Amino acid sequence: MKRTIERLHQERREKEEDYQKRLDELRQSSAFSPLPAPSSLEERLRRLEEAFSSLLELLALSPELADAKDKEWDALGSNHVGLIFKSMEWRVDGLSAEYEDVKILMTKFLLLEDKLTRLLALLDDKKMPTRAEVAAVLEPLQDWRYAGFENRFRGREDAVRAQQESYAGLFKKGSKVLDLGCGRGEFLELLKKNGVEAEGLDLNSHMVEACLTKGLNCRRADLLEELAARPDDSLDGVFSSQVIEHLPPAAIKRLIELAFAKLRPSGTLVLETVNPLSLFALVHIYFLDLSHLTPVHPQAAKFLLETSGFRDVDIRYSAPLEREKLQTLPGADEAASILNRDIDALNDLLFAPPNYAVIGTKR
Repeated sequence: MKRTIERLHQERREKEEDYQKRLDELRQSSAFSPLPAPSSLEERLRRLEEAFSSLLELLALSPELADAKDKEWDALGSNHVGLIFKSMEWRVDGLSAEYEDVKILMTKFLLLEDKLTRLLALLDDKKMPTRAEVAAVLEPLQDWRYAGFENRFRGREDAVRAQQESYAGLFKKGSKVLDLGCGRGEFLELLKKNGVEAEGLDLNSHMVEACLTKGLNCRRADLLEELAARPDDSLDGVFSSQVIEHLPPAAIKRLIELAFAKLRPSGTLVLETVNPLSLFALVHIYFLDLSHLTPVHPQAAKFLLETSGFRDVDIRYSAPLEREKLQTLPGADEAASILNRDIDALNDLLFAPPNYAVIGTKR
């Protein structure tokens, strides 16, 4: 928008300068100079014709100047309104995240009150609480901290559901799917809506509580341990979004191998993660979360699936950054073409889609 406003401003100035120049020329023309006496009728008519022609040219420029001014003002107005609404959107998102934080804290404080009451009862009986009992008091606070982080920076639940909706179509109605690291349960909701028998696992107790409150099938468990304990060929699908970047490389490899063993023939594995080929995603998403351990290159993820036995492995990019991209220049001359190719290359490097999923089928 800034570039558009600058262009329209320049066009308006050029129209004004041209209009003023024509007006000055008209004022200084012989049509408005005193006629020498005596002057012929033909000379008077000639000058009137010149004046009339100049006035017509000037009048023809007036609508162009007015149109240029209107376009500039419309762009300025739209930009101003857009900034206002964007500011309001940021404020609403911030308030929504803070409201979610408050709800989390209220729930945790009620749980802590109960646990602290039990510890006080032990002290009244002159019994020392065990380490596990003290850790149980700290755990909700630790889980709340990351849940609050998710609410603030992961995005609204409706936005996450919209972004994940394309993955839901990979799993058939009636199939059995395990969501590893289900978080707030956005994908579980999509699967439930589509008639899929979905179960979620998460280590964060608050996330599990949030899913249970929505009536979703979810429980707290270690993802790798729980996956290893499942019978072989017992699942139709394994899904995991924004999880593998939290794991060390050996654990990522182990997760993929276990998923292959637990899936039935024709079962599908979907692993979504941050796209390290996007510098925007690295700066604004990956490095934002201190619990991230491993940026996974899309081709490396594809290789791990293929060498674990998966077939028809595909890489699917999502959440394109159209608004952030650099704008190309108008025109078809050689200079513009060269510069636009450079801009396209920069856009591919800076603003590639921030997420990707690697999808494989067990054959």
